[in-house]
Amino acid sequence: GITSKDEEGKNTGSSPVNTSRVFYGIMFDAGSTGTRIHIYKFIQKDPVELPVLVNEMYHAVKPGLSSYKDDPEEGGNTIRQLLKIAKKTVPEDDWRRTPVVLKATAGLRLLPEDKARALLREVQTVFGESPFYVPSNSVSIMNGKNEGGVMCSTCCLFAIGHLYSNTKRTVGILDLGGGSTQITFLPKSKKTIQSAPSNYIASFNLFDHTYQLYTHSYLGNGLFAARYATVGALGADGRVSYYFNYFSCHYFINASCLPKKFRGNGTFSGTIYKVSGIPDGYAGYKLCYYEVMKVIKGIVHQPYEVRGSSVFYAFSYYFDKAVESGLIDGSRGGTVEVRDFKKRAKEVCNKMTKYGAINPFLCMDLTYITCLLKEGFGFKDSTVLHLAKKVNNVETSWALGATFDFFRNLKIH
Repeated sequence: GITSKDEEGKNTGSSPVNTSRVFYGIMFDAGSTGTRIHIYKFIQKDPVELPVLVNEMYHAVKPGLSSYKDDPEEGGNTIRQLLKIAKKTVPEDDWRRTPVVLKATAGLRLLPEDKARALLREVQTVFGESPFYVPSNSVSIMNGKNEGGVMCSTCCLFAIGHLYSNTKRTVGILDLGGGSTQITFLPKSKKTIQSAPSNYIASFNLFDHTYQLYTHSYLGNGLFAARYATVGALGADGRVSYYFNYFSCHYFINASCLPKKFRGNGTFSGTIYKVSGIPDGYAGYKLCYYEVMKVIKGIVHQPYEVRGSSVFYAFSYYFDKAVESGLIDGSRGGTVEVRDFKKRAKEVCNKMTKYGAINPFLCMDLTYITCLLKEGFGFKDSTVLHLAKKVNNVETSWALGATFDFFRNLKIH
């Protein structure tokens, strides 16, 4: 095992890994559309103080690990590729005490259990070959509750400090991935806690303080999963429907959200689907909204207090689609209101010929985001959304919170 030493080099016995002044953490985010590696460098000046993040190296490869469901070894090679970057980033003297962790999200949760296990075993093997410290629980699939909760801790601790301030406005975080979507915030109203499903409220311990968070991850309501749910290619449980995969020569038709003459293939969780519009059908915002609402209505819970004065930070595909549709600048990010997504969705859907040539799914994607925010979570048209890839120069995702939380709980003997 590994023991830590104090400044004079004396053995201090069992202690948290973050007793060293400078330390690193490696977190793999295995999502449905890609695998991302986050290599964090922390400095802790005093054992009783909160460690400070001083640097992050971020890199991604596509497709996601779940796409290698029938070839786990090739999936493992994508992890090896990213570990090479880690070896160049972390000083060699620190390799043996730098934990390496992989947490898979919606992509692997959607796979049959045996295929997901095979991929995780392969990752464990690749980790075992690396020079980094591999804890016993280093490879796992996150449940939705943890995904939202650690994402919140990320932003609370390192990026959005005023989340715990005395502001009267509810401040929270929205994340839209390929397979799932998350919402997390610190409730200010007891009615929110009382009216929410019990498993949506999580107690979160943070340095001798306990907070109650509203946090939930909706599997099957990520952007790509929603596309195929809208056109009928996913089952009611959000898993890929192999009935449709078997008859993949059939077109999945949704004339309301796709350009009339569009014919093409789409891939989700490693399965290829054929999608099309109908040449003589009607394509436009109203019918598209109606179709998309079937995927959301009655599934997504509306937290009590978000109907009031609230500000949310929105990441991942919220950001990407806002950039693609011209709502914000991709290099700087920006602030929009929910009504801005609605207005742009109407414009794109009602001018399908113009925008469909750029991205035939843009109408569906923007309509889905609009419907998710309004009909799903219950936000007002005037709710402010801060869209960004990074906050304070940090790539904002659950991965940083998960890394930090891992250090906080990890004991190395």
